[in-house]
Amino acid sequence: MHPNAEHVAATLRALGAEGEVRELMIAATTAALAAEALGVEVGAIANSLIFRSEEPVLILASGAHRVDTAKAAALLDLPGLERADADYVRAATGQPIGGVAPVGHPRPLRTAVDITLAAHPVVWCGAGAPHTVFDTCYEELLRLTGGRSIEVI
Repeated sequence: MHPNAEHVAATLRALGAEGEVRELMIAATTAALAAEALGVEVGAIANSLIFRSEEPVLILASGAHRVDTAKAAALLDLPGLERADADYVRAATGQPIGGVAPVGHPRPLRTAVDITLAAHPVVWCGAGAPHTVFDTCYEELLRLTGGRSIEVI
């Protein structure tokens, strides 16, 4: 298993998470690819998206839609949100775009969790590398990340 995925798995265990890190046969760099590989709806995939603001911000958004950055910034009381580039994402998370996990970062990130993920009994997240994922549920995702539940669309 990739070292990032091992770190995420150890973090999940330390936090008392129920899900386990799995390796996929393909690099699931998009929600659509992850959903296809797992045989689930794209809406059950939690995209870990990093944005630039006063600090790095992690938004866990359903793979079924795009984040309304103006709305999310207002709900999080931030002056704005800009999509981060690959270097910024790696610096903030220690993980590459396409495999960012909601946990296991060098330091805690301000996190928002898309409320539409609550409609899925199982939510799938990246696990630190493009070919790794783990399963969880909405409530556990909020607990693991200390995230704030918001509507991102």
